Amino acid sequence: MNRRVLFIGGSPCSGKSTIAEQISEKYGAYYYKVDDFVDEFIDMAAKKGYLACKNSVNRTPDEIWMREPLIQCEDEFRIYDEISEFVFGYLEKIDAGFIVTEGAAYTPNVMGKCGKKEYISIIPTPDFQISHYKEREWVTYILEGCSDKQQAFQNWMKRDILFAKQVKAECEENRVTCIVNDGLKTQAEMFRIVRDLFHLKQLG
Repeated sequence: MNRRVLFIGGSPCSGKSTIAEQISEKYGAYYYKVDDFVDEFIDMAAKKGYLACKNSVNRTPDEIWMREPLIQCEDEFRIYDEISEFVFGYLEKIDAGFIVTEGAAYTPNVMGKCGKKEYISIIPTPDFQISHYKEREWVTYILEGCSDKQQAFQNWMKRDILFAKQVKAECEENRVTCIVNDGLKTQAEMFRIVRDLFHLKQLG
């Protein structure tokens, strides 16, 4: 099938989902949200013996979130590398001619290995990231079982700040467009930036 796929990578809480949803709604693209399948993909990778994913499924909440943020960040990149075959395998099965897909799993290095063309990354500034995480209802659920939820949350935020820095560095190395969302632009302005980068037609 001759089809068009738009890839949006970057950090969590940067606005990726909002923009992908708008592209889907305005242009009729099929929206493949990778985060909806990440746990399933990690389980699949673990069953194949992939080490980072195998370790991930066996960790307790404290073993996940009370580790040093740098170690957490490095592990996150390994996990995304290991699940990439399942992320793209699912994508190939989607019966649609126009797809927009987003997720932190689309790191610049992962994308560079598969040679995908229409790809950008969006990362948040630390302040924007933390403020938006605090608005997410599922944060409490994710940290359930941690002995020190406040410290776990701080570690999580530091991990994702490090993640954003590495994504930006990989973007520069791979000559990929990286948008930094500081929260000062409106959602409409962010959408227009991404729309123009993907050369989508302006709608009346």
